[in-house]
Amino acid sequence: MATGLESAGFNASHVRDYGLQHAPDDKILHLALKEKRVLVSADTDFGFILVKWRLSKPSLILFRKFSPLATDQIRVLKRLSVDRSEEIESGSVIVVEPERIRIRKLPIF
Repeated sequence: MATGLESAGFNASHVRDYGLQHAPDDKILHLALKEKRVLVSADTDFGFILVKWRLSKPSLILFRKFSPLATDQIRVLKRLSVDRSEEIESGSVIVVEPERIRIRKLPIF
């Protein structure tokens, strides 16, 4: 999906680009913090780590029971980047489901 996001104008990277495709989630999260990136994933463990560590960043966009098609996900990400840019920039967990989008400001206690 990172290639599709880049084509859509995003500065995107995949964990594979760093050789971290098998790395623990906390290592990936630390990289996202260091590079000031937004995590996009279907892995709920990132949300648990953000809550456990009481972090206010990075933002996480979590796809739950959503279309596995990258084109569908990119369409949603483009819309979120416009409609919800403030929440993304300030630090939030954004859960994208087929029928709704839920947003929780970080940190979550």
